[in-house]
This record gives sequence, C-alpha cells and structure tokens, in this order.
Amino acid sequence: MSNHWVLPSRAPVHLNLPLQQVGAMLARLGLSGRDAVAEDLLRLVDVHVPMAQCTIFSFDGKTRPRTVAIGDRSRTQVLPHISDAYVSRYYQWDGIVEVMQLELSAACKAPLETPHIVLHRQSGEDIAHPGYRETCYTQPLVAERLAILALFEGRRWMSVNFYRGLEHGPLDAAGIATMEAFAPLVVHAVRLHHTGQAMDNGISSLLLARTAQRCPQLTKRDLDVVRCLMEGNSTAVLAERLGLTLASAQTYQKRVYRKLGVSGPRELMALLMEPAA
Repeated sequence: MSNHWVLPSRAPVHLNLPLQQVGAMLARLGLSGRDAVAEDLLRLVDVHVPMAQCTIFSFDGKTRPRTVAIGDRSRTQVLPHISDAYVSRYYQWDGIVEVMQLELSAACKAPLETPHIVLHRQSGEDIAHPGYRETCYTQPLVAERLAILALFEGRRWMSVNFYRGLEHGPLDAAGIATMEAFAPLVVHAVRLHHTGQAMDNGISSLLLARTAQRCPQLTKRDLDVVRCLMEGNSTAVLAERLGLTLASAQTYQKRVYRKLGVSGPRELMALLMEPAA
C-alpha cells in the first residue's frame, strides 16, 4: 500500500461503538475546551485500535499550520511542546504537505456530506529531517502516525493524527480497516467542533472588544481576565493561563468585578450581553 490513499468506497468494517460515549462526544462538540475533541476521539478509537496520542492541525494556504487540539494518554506530558515545535519548525518536512497538494483538486470537488478523505501513514524512518524525526517520533516513542485528512470550506485542510507507540507497533491490515471505518466520524466531528469553536471565539472577541470600548478603565491584563472568565474557566485555570499564582489570580478577578460593578460571573455575563445604550 502507498503511504497515502483515498478512503475507499467499499462497505466499511462494522464497529460496535458505545452510544453513550459517542453521544457525549457529540454533545460537547464546539462547546467544550479546545482539546476535548482530540481527547474524545482518542478514547473512542483506542478501544478498537490502541493509540498513544492524537493531534489535530489546520493548514490554511501557505501559512504555517495551527494546532487545533491535542490528546495524550499520559505518555510524555510534553505533547504541547512537540506540537509547537511541529507547527513552528518541522511541518514543511511532513509527508502530508505533498499529499494535500496532490489531492487538492479532487477535495475541492467533493460535497460537504461526502468529503474527499485521505489517509497517510508515516513512521520515523520515512522522515529525512533529523530534528523532525527526533523531536516528533524518537523522543516520544512513536512507532507510526496515521493522518486522516479532509478539506474544509474549500480552502483549509484539517489533519487528524493518531500516533501508535513503540509498544503498539505499526498498524496491521485489520487496524487500517478499522481506522478507515472511523474516518468519516472523525472528519465530521472535527468539522463541527472547529466550526463551533470558531463561532464561539468570534462572539467572545466581539463581546470583549465592546467591553473594552465601554469600560476604558480596564487594562489589557483586566481584559485577559475577562476573556478567561467568559469562557467559564475556574480561578485555578485563570492562574495557569495567565502565569499567576492562585492568590494573584483571585486578586485580579476581584479587581475586575469591582471595576465593572458586578459581584460574580453571572452578573459579569449579564453585563457583557447587555445591549449598547
């Protein structure tokens, strides 16, 4: 088999999926945190085909890719750093870059309900660049990656990558067939999650910009706090995201509430949603 192939139209392998787990994943699409979709897909697939990690990247034109989500089964705890290294330095040596160019014309012609789905296998031995191979395959003990690719909105490729650990070994024929069966669910789940996140981010940005205009007393740090609170994050998450101690995060939070004349998150959201005078 070639390193890449188009998802075949033959009848897929029958999968016994836990409906409760699938339903919970669908309910969270676009509403949960950024990484939830990768974590949910990793858990769902891992029951049938053991996988160590899942990363999702967005390729838009000639700019460098963007990390959409990551999921890690507690292997190295450094997957965020590996993903950052990939999108900033190594993506251009990834075999999928050429595949996306080769499949672009066919992908553009495919309807939304039946997208042109491409699969690509890559092991460390397939990578010529030593830094890319060492950082993304050797150090995290990855035996092989299977990428599921589909074009979104006629211009943006989404790459959903599942990584097999050395303890799992390369995929066999049965594993490939199972991943082919999963591919349409994976593609549509990521599309819905990405669309929901984009809409949510757009609304959040709009509300934040309006808040900055209406409340000039807020500093840039105050607005960072407001954005974090808008997303429903706890004080602990606020502290981690802004690089603060828990006590400092609590102080910033109280200061923002005081400046805006609200007592808590409910009154904050009511103020943000209040129409302009």
